[in-house]
Amino acid sequence: MLPVTLETDRLILRQPNMSDFEPLCEMMADEETTRFIGGIQTPPLVWRSLCGIVGHWQLRGYGFFSVIEKSSGIWLGRIGPWYPHGWPQPEVGWSLNRASWRKGYAVEAACATMDWAFDTLGWADTIHLIHADNTPSQGVARKLGSRNSGKEVEAAGFGIMVDVWGQTAADWKENRKALI
Repeated sequence: MLPVTLETDRLILRQPNMSDFEPLCEMMADEETTRFIGGIQTPPLVWRSLCGIVGHWQLRGYGFFSVIEKSSGIWLGRIGPWYPHGWPQPEVGWSLNRASWRKGYAVEAACATMDWAFDTLGWADTIHLIHADNTPSQGVARKLGSRNSGKEVEAAGFGIMVDVWGQTAADWKENRKALI
């Protein structure tokens, strides 16, 4: 499998590597940041999660990207396409550290990964699994043009109920124009 790197004006999205472990541990130790993604994780659990993301790339040929701020080289979080066991269908998801919130990074990186998922991976549609109380992530989904389907599912392995948001590739083509 060849390495995949995406770039936006302010970000580099690359496959995860060992250098991501410490900043991922910091992000996953923050109660506010992890509130809607399963809660705080200890370093051994973060290690398993990182290994799962790397393994997802190996098994499916895609997965969460590590988001790096171009100007500083700082790791900001993870965003991208993934489809873990028990998910209703492939998702473009996001989790950024608190220091990078409200800067437009989530929408910027999600746009790049949705372009890649639809154009390169050939997805017909995608979802975002978002907790009903997670209004910031709902805002990101709305900016992307995604809609709440009205369906609620359990996020397999996380023990939380989430709303299913999403859109089709055809919708994305139209919605993407408004974001350029």
